[in-house]
Amino acid sequence: MFKKILVANRGDIAVRVIRACKELGIPTVAVYSQADVDSLAVRMADEAVCIGPAPSKESYLHAPNILSAALITGCDALHPGIGFMAESASFAEACTAMGIKFIGPSSSAIEKMGDKITAKSTMRRAGVPVVPGGDGAVKDEADAQRIAAQIGYPIKIKASAGGGGRGIRTVFKDEELGSTLKMAQAEAEASFGNPDVYIEKHIEQMRHIEVQIIGDEHGNVVHLGERDCSIQTARHQKILEECRAPNLDDRIRRKICEAAVKAAKAVNYQNAGTVEFIYAPNGEYYFMEMNTRLQIEHCVTEVVTNLDLVKLQIKIAAGQKLGLTQRDITWTGHAIEARLTARDPERGFAPSAGVITGLRLPGGPGIRVDTHVYAGANVPPYYDSMIAKIIAWDVDRNAAIAKLARALSETDVDGIKTDVAFLRDIVDHPVFKSADLSTNFLVEHMGDS
Repeated sequence: MFKKILVANRGDIAVRVIRACKELGIPTVAVYSQADVDSLAVRMADEAVCIGPAPSKESYLHAPNILSAALITGCDALHPGIGFMAESASFAEACTAMGIKFIGPSSSAIEKMGDKITAKSTMRRAGVPVVPGGDGAVKDEADAQRIAAQIGYPIKIKASAGGGGRGIRTVFKDEELGSTLKMAQAEAEASFGNPDVYIEKHIEQMRHIEVQIIGDEHGNVVHLGERDCSIQTARHQKILEECRAPNLDDRIRRKICEAAVKAAKAVNYQNAGTVEFIYAPNGEYYFMEMNTRLQIEHCVTEVVTNLDLVKLQIKIAAGQKLGLTQRDITWTGHAIEARLTARDPERGFAPSAGVITGLRLPGGPGIRVDTHVYAGANVPPYYDSMIAKIIAWDVDRNAAIAKLARALSETDVDGIKTDVAFLRDIVDHPVFKSADLSTNFLVEHMGDS
């Protein structure tokens, strides 16, 4: 096992990793920016190192400072958490070159699945269904028009290096294509440093189904079931997630999960990852992308499988066998997660930074709260606005919804604005309760634009 692990992230995931390490008896080092000097992760870790000023590019995205912190504190492993450097192939490779174990997949797997065009080609060769569309990067407007004519409108233009719901634009008619293509390419260049975009068919009334997979360094890969992440904003940001996916035919459920394992094996995947699929109203499903890291919503999978994914990540990175076959994986009850964010619904969900002057978080049987905030904590304006994940578990979906509604009614945050009332409205909505889910839910029923 490792002697000491550096946690190269912040927020609730940093706290989550530190807790897992404590239970495994492994000392931890937290890294922090100047804005996070009083963070919960800094307080909980055995050691802490400041890696730069508040802006991410000067701290949490500054690889030399992170690696230096690992070396000077004697860490032999590094957990990248979620976001920031978690899906950087070059960072994973640098860790390996410096004798620091990257707790995640290999740099080659990250690279193959990080480029969405390469990922689609890889999946196509592996026999995993992909969304109809072009075979590579769009060359010019004429090429875009050719692809659009072939697959038919509406279409999506996506950044090849995109992720997290960013770099996606929908086009409904030919007149919009030229200008939207230019905007998409400019956005891709500005956001990801790569102007390449590709085109695929836009599936209307789709559901977003993703499968948690985990593999070891000995060739073993299993899935831990699927999650439904269809409740998301018009900008593709997830709001609520649940496990397992409701209103899904068991035959389709099995086929999607098997396709996810096939996808992972196609790139010799090791450690935890998520294979994301589009599920169409006609029952067809298509590979969308693979996130080569832990997901924010991993908690709902943990609750229904009674498995600790972070501990499994660490043990696998240390060379241990997974110790699980597919038959060993079972699912009990239903879990739903709501992301509580520091955003102001009255100002178009604009970020709300400041000091939390009062805090009441829910509890009771079947409620799990993953958070990094506390009364008196400062919520800086530089990072993701999520301040807590509230997870409800019960014997079935209806009971889990009732429990989550109760938990959200107990939640109160003073000093900053949050979206807790918006979350309550979603959970109370009759269409959500009926599990008539699609990625258009918020647009059609909650006025999201």
